[in-house]
Amino acid sequence: MGVVSARRTSVRLGAGAGFAGDRLDPAVDLAVRGELQYLVFECLGERTVAEGHARRRRDPALGYDPLLERRMAAVLAPCRASGTRVVTNAGAANPGAAGEAVAGVAHDLGLRGTRIAVVSGDDVLDAVRAADPVIWETGEPVSAGPPLISANVYLGADPVVHALEQGADVVVTGRLADPSLYVGPLRHELGWDPEDDHLMGVATMTGHLLECAGQLTGGYFADPLTKPVPGLARLGFPYADVSATGEVHLGKLTGTGGRLDARTCAEQLLYEVDDPGGYLTPDVTADFTGVTFTETGPDRVRAAGATGRTRPDQLKVTLGQDGGWLGEGQISYAGPRALQRAELAAEVVLERLVAVHGLPPSAAEVELIGTGAAFRGLAAPAVDPPEVRLRVAARVASEVAAHAVGWEVEALYTNGPAGGGGARTGARPLVAVRSCLIPRDLVSTGVDIIEVA
Repeated sequence: MGVVSARRTSVRLGAGAGFAGDRLDPAVDLAVRGELQYLVFECLGERTVAEGHARRRRDPALGYDPLLERRMAAVLAPCRASGTRVVTNAGAANPGAAGEAVAGVAHDLGLRGTRIAVVSGDDVLDAVRAADPVIWETGEPVSAGPPLISANVYLGADPVVHALEQGADVVVTGRLADPSLYVGPLRHELGWDPEDDHLMGVATMTGHLLECAGQLTGGYFADPLTKPVPGLARLGFPYADVSATGEVHLGKLTGTGGRLDARTCAEQLLYEVDDPGGYLTPDVTADFTGVTFTETGPDRVRAAGATGRTRPDQLKVTLGQDGGWLGEGQISYAGPRALQRAELAAEVVLERLVAVHGLPPSAAEVELIGTGAAFRGLAAPAVDPPEVRLRVAARVASEVAAHAVGWEVEALYTNGPAGGGGARTGARPLVAVRSCLIPRDLVSTGVDIIEVA
C-alpha cells in the first residue's frame, strides 16, 4: 500500500441515480438529509450515449441527458446549502451544452457563484478514424463498417480530480467509467495516490457498488417470494462512508424503503462483472475476489477485501455507427385461436413487406409476445395462450421503408385476420453501438469552468 496523505479522515458519497431514467425523489432525500460531501448521478450507458449523439445530430444544442435540468433543479439548492458537490456523466454526447444548462438552472435558482466544471476529452472520433482499430463485435477494422458517427472513450478519474481541485461545485462529464465518478472524489478528498493499486481497487469497489443506486438497496434484487424487499415504492438510494485508510461502510437513510444487507451487496458486486479477479477500468485492474460483506446494523454493511493491479494501457471506446432505420408495428389478438391468428397475421405482413415494399426477406423479425418470446427459443412456447401480441420489426435503409412496417401491421385492422386490436407503429433512425480499444496515450482531457454570475 502506498503513502496516504489524507485531506479528510472520511468522506460520504451518495448515489443520486443509477441510469438515465432513474427517479428524482431518492436523490432529493439524500441531498436534504444525507449529510453528504458528494452526490453522484450516473446517467450514461452505451445505449444512451448513442441516443445522445442522435439528438445532437438533430440539434447541436442537445445531446446531453434530457432529465439533467430537472435533476439539477431538484437538488442544486440543498446541495449548495450543505456544501455537497455534484458529479455526473449526464453530459452524454454534449458536455459543453450540459454545463451551460446546469449554469442556467443555478442562475434561475439564484445560486450565484456556483462553479460548474465541464470535462472534455472523451470524444475521440478523430483518433479512432486515424488509428482504425478492430471492432469487437465484427472483427473488422472501423473503416470496413458503416459510417462512423461517434466515438467516446471511457475516461478515468483524473479529469474529475482536476475539476475538483479547481473548486467545482458541479462536475459534468461525458463518457466516464461508472466507478470513476466515485473514484475521483475519493482521490481528491482523501489524498489517495492514483498509483496505489490497492486503494484504487477499494475506490473502484465502492464506485461499482454505488453506481446503480437502487440496485444496491434491493431494487434489482427484489422477488416477492424468494427475496422480499419492504417499501419498494419508497426505495432509498445508498451512500458510502469511506475512510482515508480504506474502510468502507454502506448505508441508506432511515425511513426509506428497501433493504441493504450482505446479499444485496453481493449481487451488486457481481453485476456486469465478467471477471471478479480482473475488473478492467481506466483507473485500475480491480480484484474483487477477496471482498467480504459484514452487516454491522440495520441497513448498514461494511465492505472489505478489494484490491487491484496496474491499470490497462488501452481504453475501451463506445462507437456509434449509422445503423439505418428501425420500423416496427404491433397488434394484439385475444380469445380462441389467438396464436393461430397472430401467426397468420405475421405471414401476411412478411409477404407484403417483400412483395409490395421491396424489403429483403431477411430484413424483418417477428415476435409473438405472450407465448414465451422473451426466452428466444430457450423454453417451450405456450400452446394455447389467451392473448398474443404480434410485433414485427425491420432494420432498413430508408425512413420510407421503415414506415412501411408499421403501415402493414396497422392495415391488419380491416384486412384480417379477425379480431386484431391495439395497433401501434413506429419508425426511428438507428445508431449501432459497437466497441473497440485505443491506446491510452491517444487520449487527452480538459476541464473548463463556468461560474454563475
